Amino acid sequence: MNSIKKDFLEAKDILSDFISNKKNFENIKLAGDIIVESIQSGNKIISCGNGGSMSDAMHFAEELTGRFRENRQAIAAISISDPTHISCTANDFGYDYIFSRYIEAVGQEGDVLFAISTSGNSKNVLEACKIASEKGIKIIALTGKDGGKLANICDIEIRAPKSDYADRAQEIHIKIIHSLIHYIEDNL
Repeated sequence: MNSIKKDFLEAKDILSDFISNKKNFENIKLAGDIIVESIQSGNKIISCGNGGSMSDAMHFAEELTGRFRENRQAIAAISISDPTHISCTANDFGYDYIFSRYIEAVGQEGDVLFAISTSGNSKNVLEACKIASEKGIKIIALTGKDGGKLANICDIEIRAPKSDYADRAQEIHIKIIHSLIHYIEDNL
């Protein structure tokens, strides 16, 4: 029982740490404004991440294309999660290029890349950001720890407080995602 309670107390402490930093909320608003502007201009949101972060990228996209809290018009969003694309690209070019090849194929100036990496150092996410930047695609990053390399190459970084394990960062990321979607819906 102690380890179960400890998990919840750690999560509470990390969330309290996140809430205590006003800059986090400013960055969520800035990210929301970038996304709203992109959508209003007829562009799309492309999300990516590995493992649990891929699940978060998929969750973000489906909440936009489907619905979050209220019925509304669908929002153009896709996650890079097609297993045929991933396996083909990994086989032909290497796993480091599974996201960047997709951005190269469908990304357009004015789109937004929503890049998720708890370490901020996932090579395939960094490669996607490189191509996105070359194409004039704004980059919003969800990171953890010290932000890694991703912190220096994105337009807006929203960082989960430092923790020993990725699960705590992922717990903050899903709260950020839900708050961001709520903000997007309220401002479209």
